[in-house]
Amino acid sequence: MADPASTPLGKMLLEEITPVVMVLCTPYVEESCLKNGLSLIQLLSPFCDFTNIDVPVRTASDQPYRLRKFKLRLFYSSDIRQPNLEVAKERLKKVITHVGEKNFLESSDSSQVNNLLSRPESEMLPSWFQFFNKELVRTLSFSDHEAFDHPVACLLVVSSKDDEPVNRFVDLFNTNKLPSLLNDGAMDPKIMKHYLLLHDNQDGPFNKATKLLADMRNAFGQNDCQIICFNSSQDGKIHHQDNPWAPFKSDALPTENLGCFLNLDDLNEIKDFMQELSSKHIIPYMEQKIRVLNQQVSATRKGFRNQIKNLWWRKGKEDTIDTPNGPVYTFNSIESQIRILGDYAFMLGDYELALSNYRLISTDYKLDKAWKRYAGVQEMMGLTYFLLDQSRKDAEYCMENAFNTYLKLGSAGRRNATRCGLWWAEMLKTRDQLKEAATVYFRICGEDTLHSAVMLEQASFCYLLSKPPMLHKYGFHLVLSGDHYKKCDQIKHAIRTYRSAIPVYKGTTWSLIKDHVHFHIGQWYALLGMYDVAVTHMLEVLASTHQSKTTQELFLRDFLQIVQKTGKTFEVLKLQLPVINISSLKVIFEDQRTNASAAAARVKESLWRSLEEDMIPSSTARSNWLELQSKIIPRKYKESNICVAGEALKVDIEFKNPLQIPISVSSVSLMCELSANPEEDANSSNNEVQNNEDRTSTSSGDINSCLILSEVDFSLEGGETTVVQLTVTPRIEGILKIVGVKWKLSSAVVGLCNFEFNPVNKRVVRGRRKHHSPSSDLKFLVIKSLPRLEGFIHSLPEKTYAGDLRPLVLELSNQSKFPVKNLKMKISNPRFLYAGNQKELNADFPACLKKNLNVEKSGRHANVNKTLQNLFHFPEDISVQEETSLSWPLWFHAAVPGNIPLYITIYYEMEGVSSIMKYRTLRMHYNLQVLPSLDVTFQLSTRPSRSQEFLLRMDVVNKTSSECFQVHQLSSVGQQWEISLLQPVDSILPSQSLFAGQSLSCFFMLKDRRRSSTSEDSIPSLSHIQSDVRLGPQENSEAFFDVSSSPLADFHDYERSSQGMSSQGCEYKVDFVFITQLPKGNSDSSSNTPLVFSHHACDCSPSSMSPISWLVDGPRTIQHNFSAPLCEVNLKMTITNSSDAIASVHINTFDSPSSNNQPIDDATTSQPPEHQSGWSEIPIVNDTKIITTEALTTRVPKSLSLESVPQFIWSGTSSTKLVLQPRSTAEIPLQICVFTPGLYDLSNYVLNWSLTPVNGGENQGEANKSSGVCQGYPYYLSVLESNFKI
Repeated sequence: MADPASTPLGKMLLEEITPVVMVLCTPYVEESCLKNGLSLIQLLSPFCDFTNIDVPVRTASDQPYRLRKFKLRLFYSSDIRQPNLEVAKERLKKVITHVGEKNFLESSDSSQVNNLLSRPESEMLPSWFQFFNKELVRTLSFSDHEAFDHPVACLLVVSSKDDEPVNRFVDLFNTNKLPSLLNDGAMDPKIMKHYLLLHDNQDGPFNKATKLLADMRNAFGQNDCQIICFNSSQDGKIHHQDNPWAPFKSDALPTENLGCFLNLDDLNEIKDFMQELSSKHIIPYMEQKIRVLNQQVSATRKGFRNQIKNLWWRKGKEDTIDTPNGPVYTFNSIESQIRILGDYAFMLGDYELALSNYRLISTDYKLDKAWKRYAGVQEMMGLTYFLLDQSRKDAEYCMENAFNTYLKLGSAGRRNATRCGLWWAEMLKTRDQLKEAATVYFRICGEDTLHSAVMLEQASFCYLLSKPPMLHKYGFHLVLSGDHYKKCDQIKHAIRTYRSAIPVYKGTTWSLIKDHVHFHIGQWYALLGMYDVAVTHMLEVLASTHQSKTTQELFLRDFLQIVQKTGKTFEVLKLQLPVINISSLKVIFEDQRTNASAAAARVKESLWRSLEEDMIPSSTARSNWLELQSKIIPRKYKESNICVAGEALKVDIEFKNPLQIPISVSSVSLMCELSANPEEDANSSNNEVQNNEDRTSTSSGDINSCLILSEVDFSLEGGETTVVQLTVTPRIEGILKIVGVKWKLSSAVVGLCNFEFNPVNKRVVRGRRKHHSPSSDLKFLVIKSLPRLEGFIHSLPEKTYAGDLRPLVLELSNQSKFPVKNLKMKISNPRFLYAGNQKELNADFPACLKKNLNVEKSGRHANVNKTLQNLFHFPEDISVQEETSLSWPLWFHAAVPGNIPLYITIYYEMEGVSSIMKYRTLRMHYNLQVLPSLDVTFQLSTRPSRSQEFLLRMDVVNKTSSECFQVHQLSSVGQQWEISLLQPVDSILPSQSLFAGQSLSCFFMLKDRRRSSTSEDSIPSLSHIQSDVRLGPQENSEAFFDVSSSPLADFHDYERSSQGMSSQGCEYKVDFVFITQLPKGNSDSSSNTPLVFSHHACDCSPSSMSPISWLVDGPRTIQHNFSAPLCEVNLKMTITNSSDAIASVHINTFDSPSSNNQPIDDATTSQPPEHQSGWSEIPIVNDTKIITTEALTTRVPKSLSLESVPQFIWSGTSSTKLVLQPRSTAEIPLQICVFTPGLYDLSNYVLNWSLTPVNGGENQGEANKSSGVCQGYPYYLSVLESNFKI
């Protein structure tokens, strides 16, 4: 450690624990001094501090040492007393208030803690801390238990103007005028006296003063009398550049000229006098006093004998009751003499002698229970250890002991504990024990709130200067200090400490304390009338989402009150309430692409591009649209977007209320800049367009203004988020830049948010461009007004049921003064919507769908192939003239249930309007909700006996919750199929209505009329084939819906296309259209016209069934006379191959189960031969059986009980093999011999089959059925005796 005397604590001790000189003077002396604006003590004080003095000193030891630094403290006799506590507090309060006023104006916020830590320690610490600490120490001056404040000398000063100066010297040291501490015995009144005659050169010549000095020396001694002549200046205009009296006259005015009558000779004379007084009088006197006292103490207290005697004399004092002040000691008691000896040695720098005497007296005070004196001695021991730079442990122990002892005395020792703590903290700081020093400062805090505030602030800087810095504790103690300052009405100090804490918590997660700091700073600035700064800090807590609802209401209420007191409207950049989500910013503008609705603008640009790819001119489809205009658009605006004058740009901005309380937001509008001439520099000609008038989004703004801006008002509940759409409409050509957005919070504060440096997610993007600044996304080149089509589809339902078929009308209106032509339209999903024929515009629906009204049609839509390309060309002679509209028919069909998006784009061209933009597109977007209606399924089965006939089963389920559908018709698509009902619908569905949740199953016979006859002459006319079947009342003569004409035929083609099926069906595949209606009033539609529903099924075929089927035909009952040798029965088996592959069939017959080579059930073989004839119990079966291999592959062998001897045998070929070509039929003759009458089941045969693909191909659906083994199905034959009567 460096020289302790050069440390802050060492300097403080050398200034505060120094010899005291009592000054007595006459009024004339003060009068002469006041000519210079100074009192006598103020005049002499600058010359009492000797930093380069060199005086030999010899105290108790024979070895002298030299004193290099020395200081005297001068006090008037009236000031040598214990300061009044209230007066001392008031003085300290004035000191703190004065410092607060000064530092408040000079202080500045440190934006970063690193900036603060980079400063030197001298700049970091407030300079007034040392001044305050000294003033606080001085409030304990002239304590009765300490001797370093006892006067060591008395300076008596008389003016040469006084009458009889010698007598005046005698009168000055009158006992009645001495301080009470000298008269009461606490201090020794027998102190050294020095006499000074002060001569004012303004009062006369020096001769009189010389004579008076001689009289003084005769009366008081030659060495103790001196004279000073001063005020040598005649005009009093001397100005001292280095004013030595400034530190000693705190109340001096800046314009006051101190020492104006003192010239350089006067100053040198005063300086020489004070140095001679110190070196030749006071220091030698103190040396002599120390030697005398040391001899007395050595004689009475030192040595083993004296120590035993002292302990014996003090024996029993431990049992005495403690008193607050302890025993009273006079100045001549041995204890006081030892304390004086120690203090004198300390002031003269003999710290070893001082420490030995402090140790000696410490025990006595402890035994006497003089706790205050004991604590004072311990305090001085700690300081002596420090200055000796010896044991740190002993020094800290003594300071700790003294501090705790003072605290035990309660209020009587509280101020002494504060002084002890200050010295102790400085001692620790000198030794870099800053954390421990902060703890001491914290312990000093007591009942005095103002003193505690200063101590907490000093503790905070200890944490800041520690290694490493403890920033959180630094900030926390600053906040505690500011809180204490506020309690003492030291608002400026409170603001200063709170502002110093802001950088600590900036960027941290300590949100609550950050809010506390900013909120109270704002409140305190408002109390000082500094509303602008108050608003700045209150803005920091407005968006405190982590606070409770009550606290948020408090913050907002106080903020609005402060703003109201200012009497003006504040504009705040980046106001945090409400929160603006810049990342969600969407700019919607129209160049060559226009949107019919906001929904169309929100669709991804990539989807529109793919839809428009084959619509727009091929040159623009392969490159960026704007790049082709490089020779037309000025070079510096090539990166700008394009917009059209008179058309609004829309900006979607998301506002969120982060609080739990509702807020009101008004006058929300965009901030824009517009330069009228695009050829000029935009940066020099930009003029911000203000929007100070009340406007709406439809007709807002001045009609003569260059821009029309919309304004929006809204309120947000707690935590609510809303998207606000703002518009700006340029009315002239030029360069438009969207700068930001502004709004009013609670009609009090204007919030501003700039977009320039924030990335923008634009909904409309032209294509890939080179990287450029984000601000260019908000920069637009405004071109002159162009035609713009507006489109709307009438009667398009938002919600409907699957199968809904209805006509719609597309209306295109042109409000400009220029016509448009070459219209084209493309629909994303023609399965749901496509363009009709202009003749269908006013057609009667649904009558226009009936057959009798479509006789002129060719049977198919005229433009099927063109329509399937999804691109519709309006007739060339069609154009939309200026200020007119065009209507065009559309057909709508709800093909499948679900949420269905429809995207429609219309292309049109403009001629001679703009050289930059030759065409435009209108984009339309609709979202449909299609609900399930009817679930229709078809099952098709072949008839083995007739390959051209099929059995069709239709299952219908009404899946709606409330609707009732009237079934109308079922039609087969194509004119080669004839369909008919197997049973009347009246017997199945008497009401002809399918109610909610109801199901229906119908069976139909389907015939392929192309193969029904082998002769061409017998083929019926296709026009007479019945391809429709009525499902309603048979007596109803209403015409059928024509499924072969538009729009039903077209929608069916789109249905096949959407399922990836070819438009040409296979030979045995058929499509169906099932048509129903909703009666009038049953639908949610406001129209009274019945709704038509069509359900389409494609590629129904029997391919899902087994490819091989057979039928056994023959007699069911025969009579025979069994007296004849044999009873032979002839049968026929018809086998059909319905596949597209070659079938190999092998038939094996067997006479009994035992002779069957196939596995036989154990129960069957174990049955006993109970029957002596062929009669057995059989199940009741239908007369006709159509059996397929699929039905019999899993059939178990018959369970009838058979005789071990066969009752009949197969008399024909027992094994037959044949090959069937694709889709062919073959017949095989069979024969059995019956031996006895009875009922016989002729199912004891097995059919093996396999398929071979034609030309190496494999038919889809039959890959998993290439072979099979099937048991014969039951065929029952009754054989009777010829004489048996039924």
